[in-house]
Amino acid sequence: MPTNLPRKALISISSFNGAIYPGGLKTGLFYTEALHPFEVLTEAGFEVDLASETGTCGIDQVSLMEHFLSGSDKAAYDNPKHPFNIKLHSQLKKASELNSKDYGLFFASAGHAALYDYPTAKGLQAVAADIWERGGIVGTVCHGPAILPGIIDAKTGKSIIEGKTVTGFTLEGEMLLGILGKLKEDKVTLVVDAVTAVGAYYSSSMGAMDDYSVTSGRLVTGTNPASARSATERAVKAFDSLR
Repeated sequence: MPTNLPRKALISISSFNGAIYPGGLKTGLFYTEALHPFEVLTEAGFEVDLASETGTCGIDQVSLMEHFLSGSDKAAYDNPKHPFNIKLHSQLKKASELNSKDYGLFFASAGHAALYDYPTAKGLQAVAADIWERGGIVGTVCHGPAILPGIIDAKTGKSIIEGKTVTGFTLEGEMLLGILGKLKEDKVTLVVDAVTAVGAYYSSSMGAMDDYSVTSGRLVTGTNPASARSATERAVKAFDSLR
């Protein structure tokens, strides 16, 4: 493994926290899309930091509904002393304050909020680009691929996903949640359009909510909340395979 890749990971968090869902519910961090990566990474011996572009974040209200948050995940959410909650609420870092050399793995958590701020999150993109340049791993889940077009490969001057296969939240999923019209009204770019526009190949799960993740070299992506754990497990495996 390259000596310039510490066993330390950065999980990026969206800083957008606006009302987009029917009934005025807000989007933000989809809670388990960062909780599950945090759990997988820490269990694999990684030190983990959380950061957003602004150093602030909100929680996606849909992600707190029983369908998405139950069992041990709900217990974690309800425990203010859980290590993840302490990181999120007390130790969330601002992208511009990070030293990218501290990290060997970057993982973009999501929520629909990612569509709104990740495309212009230059600080987070720069950290991920440096990790990539040093031979590290970049991973995303759900709407997290919105950050990928802006992560530029220094060798090619193009996005790191050009020519690679990626997955992310599906058009079908947007329709199921009833917000496709709102997203179009807000003129945000959907995942499939964002990644194909820079030359990536989009791979879709059979069902919008199926656990589905893809490894393409040092790039790992997952489709939806159910894929956050498997995508991160792929990222750990890819990191451990580096020599």
